[in-house]
Amino acid sequence: MKISWGTSLVLAIFSFIAFIMFFVITMITDKAYSHDLVVEEYYKNELTFQEQLDKTKNASLLSENIQLEQTSEGLVISFPQELESAFIKGNVFLYRPSNKQLDSEIPLSLSSHQLLVPDSRFIDGRWNIIIDWEYKGEKFYFKEDILY
Repeated sequence: MKISWGTSLVLAIFSFIAFIMFFVITMITDKAYSHDLVVEEYYKNELTFQEQLDKTKNASLLSENIQLEQTSEGLVISFPQELESAFIKGNVFLYRPSNKQLDSEIPLSLSSHQLLVPDSRFIDGRWNIIIDWEYKGEKFYFKEDILY
């Protein structure tokens, strides 16, 4: 049986389409290739970006910024010593880029200049630590990526 060049061309095109469709369906249905937005309300967060830049600038004007230290107990977040810890308010966001179910938020209520985030809150991998805080009406912002 001999196949003409026209039939070969049609078979090649159909084979190529089937090949592409296989990969498209695999990417859509496989949970390993799930790509969520970084945040649910992306556009709403973008509207407050200038405010975030202003807070970051305020933090850079401090004599010392927030320090992160990994210990055997967990992550120690140290706030500037020049500030009274009782007036520091805000939130610590623990953001896991690869799994949004691991994200958490810790409200700041300090009795000293340090906050310990227990080791049990973390699994190995990359974390974004975001601290949105306020001291006597002045707002600050700190963000750092760590490997835990």
